[in-house]
Amino acid sequence: MTEKHMKNVMTMEGNERAVARLLFLGILGALMAFTSLSTDIYLPAMPAMAKELHGDAELTITGFLVCFAFAQLIWGPISDSIGRRRPLFIGMWVFAAGAAGCALSHSIEEIVLWRIVQAFGACTGPMLARAMIRDLFSRTHAAQMLSTIMIIMAIAPIAGPLLGGQIIQVSSWHGIFWLLTAVGALMFISLFWLPETLPEEKRVHASIGNAFVNYLYLLRHRIFMRFTLCVTFYYVAAYAFIAGSPRVYISYFGVAPQRYGWLFAINIVGVMVLSFFNRYLVYRFSLRRLLQIATAIALLALLVMTVFVRAKSYGIYSIVLMVFIFFSMNGIVAASATAAALDEVPHIAGSASALIGSLQYGSGIVSSLLLAIFSKGTPVAMTWIMLLFTAASFLVLLGKSQMQAD
Repeated sequence: MTEKHMKNVMTMEGNERAVARLLFLGILGALMAFTSLSTDIYLPAMPAMAKELHGDAELTITGFLVCFAFAQLIWGPISDSIGRRRPLFIGMWVFAAGAAGCALSHSIEEIVLWRIVQAFGACTGPMLARAMIRDLFSRTHAAQMLSTIMIIMAIAPIAGPLLGGQIIQVSSWHGIFWLLTAVGALMFISLFWLPETLPEEKRVHASIGNAFVNYLYLLRHRIFMRFTLCVTFYYVAAYAFIAGSPRVYISYFGVAPQRYGWLFAINIVGVMVLSFFNRYLVYRFSLRRLLQIATAIALLALLVMTVFVRAKSYGIYSIVLMVFIFFSMNGIVAASATAAALDEVPHIAGSASALIGSLQYGSGIVSSLLLAIFSKGTPVAMTWIMLLFTAASFLVLLGKSQMQAD
């Protein structure tokens, strides 16, 4: 073989590896986006759903998040025992079936039931995507990969409300769930190109029942739990906005459903920008330091927003700007906290990812319940919930600890 021919072969192999890497990250990004897409796409349709079905449409978010949180605790040990791909195939099939059930529903109670089914499948996506990243990469590199994936997955929260707003102009909310059914089917097909990242020799060879003992170990692991609670508290604040903003923006401020999608999308642009820079920041600063800075900036923004809301100054514009700053910091918080937590327990990454996801996304239950109790249709309750839990996210990282620096 000539030297020129050898260089050509090496170039082709390098190109193939690059394509495989992009495909791998693209599929994982889509799996991570399942939660956002499943919720955000029908946010503009929630007032119409509530009116047509004579019920509280916010319960569809609560039901989804309850199952999404607890189902991960089941899938986590299973994936540590049998690998990552098989649970994903089952999950995507269940997700598609649940979405079709929602589309065929004729009452709030029916939709809540099918949203629970949908969540049982959807939760495998982000949970196992995180675990697969930890299977292949360690601490800092994993944070970089998660930041890259967040740039990809951020398309869903941008496209979701915009797409949902357009669908209800030409169809009804039923069409939104038929679209989710098709998305689930496409994701099922895409899994055939996804490799198994947990080889047989690294799997937990114990009964599934015994594997659940890992959760007790994780809950007692102080460093793991600090990073986990950091992202959990932050997501309580984030879900307070996600669940509360349709009513605040559309009903209180009179924003059109189609325009609401654009206002929501602005926040995700901030997440994408910070996720991009976080890919480089993780190599210059410790993950804990990055988290402290990001949560402090978010807390400051919400303090300003609280003052404006209380004084009824600048109306919707002050909320849009401060929420943009808050959401932008999630480009650092989600990736860095998750990577740091998983790095503490690489031998049970599936169970650890399940616990992180269960608390992270289950935090939306807290937000929904607090809004149901305290919200009067004004921005006040939403603002205070965001402020208090962002403060908790910041405070959990303070004090003496043995957290690793890198």
